[in-house]
Amino acid sequence: MNMKCNYKSNIWKLCAIRFFHNLIPAYVIERLFWEQRGMTIQMVVYTEIIYAITIVLLEIPTGIIADKWGRKRMMVLDALLGCCEFLILVFATKFWHFAAVVFLSGIGRSACSGSENALLYDSLMHSNETQYFEKYLGRLNACDFLASILAALSGSIMTRWFEFELNYWLSFISMMISLGISLTLTEPDIYSESNEAIELSKYVTDSVLFFRKNPGVCLVVFSGMIAGSALNFIDEFWQIYVNRIGFPVVFFGLLSAGFLLFRLPGNVFAYALKKRYSYKVLISGVIAVYTAGFVCLWISKDYSGSEYYGLTAISLIYIVSGILEPIVTGYLHHRIDSTMRATIDSFQYLGLRAIAAIIGLGFGYFSSRFDIFGGYGFIALICGTSLICILVLSKVIVE
Repeated sequence: MNMKCNYKSNIWKLCAIRFFHNLIPAYVIERLFWEQRGMTIQMVVYTEIIYAITIVLLEIPTGIIADKWGRKRMMVLDALLGCCEFLILVFATKFWHFAAVVFLSGIGRSACSGSENALLYDSLMHSNETQYFEKYLGRLNACDFLASILAALSGSIMTRWFEFELNYWLSFISMMISLGISLTLTEPDIYSESNEAIELSKYVTDSVLFFRKNPGVCLVVFSGMIAGSALNFIDEFWQIYVNRIGFPVVFFGLLSAGFLLFRLPGNVFAYALKKRYSYKVLISGVIAVYTAGFVCLWISKDYSGSEYYGLTAISLIYIVSGILEPIVTGYLHHRIDSTMRATIDSFQYLGLRAIAAIIGLGFGYFSSRFDIFGGYGFIALICGTSLICILVLSKVIVE
């Protein structure tokens, strides 16, 4: 009974870890601080390349390590590396300092990406509450967004009276708290449908075989990858779009906080929606809103009052986006053997980044030809095509 309570405590500990892991006021002035320390735009691009390469090389291996030797260790490693990152940044003055930070960040992100969801699901399994996985995952995401909003608002206010370094020291303290809580997690015993130990070399082949045998999982996960990739181009370029339609820059801070806030309801109510509607209805509904929203962003250039249409479209996309991640991740985890949970989750994340990179080529091309509006028109085409595929192939989705 006591051990069951320990597993149950993992849930609120994961929420606290997620909160402090994202309570990072340094992010709101990151580029300005880096520039202040001598980092040019070209240098920043080089660090982004280092980060991407690190993720690609380590995403699957860290998932395998998490499944083989423990998810808690991976989460502790992520928090520990996060502490090192901010400590280095406070004193960073040369390119290799920043490159080292980005490399450590890539290792930490790879280590944590599959481990957190796996530890959450297996903790619920020991408590006989796996049916609530989407509910608790939504709460984790809600903690993420609340912390990001608080960090953005407080971080920008502090820069009016203090040097940028204070934001980094406070971020270091927040990451230290995250590390401390990570050390108190209880590693769940891994349940397996087979009693045989899995060799390291088999993790990748068995993961690929899992997706081949489960076309419904492939379709659901693919839908989540398309939606996640599309949302990434809102996250990265909404400032440019909003600037193009004439919205005052002075309100960008409020818009940023508002957009994060809009993602909360979907995460909080995803579990309730799953109980009422089928996976097919929820997933196709979200992708349909994405398609309509990106069409609106595409054509808004040619209409008066475009700032209102455009902001409404972005807001709706953010609102429904919160529904999809808990639904897709839950659908996947309900069907994975625990011995491979982090590995397969890592495959999902790597696939998301690969699809985002491929879509990014088309987005960049159409944006260069027709400005940001053309890029969003291309995303609308991708989402619309995906919606048709989901509706045509939906029979393979097992409820």
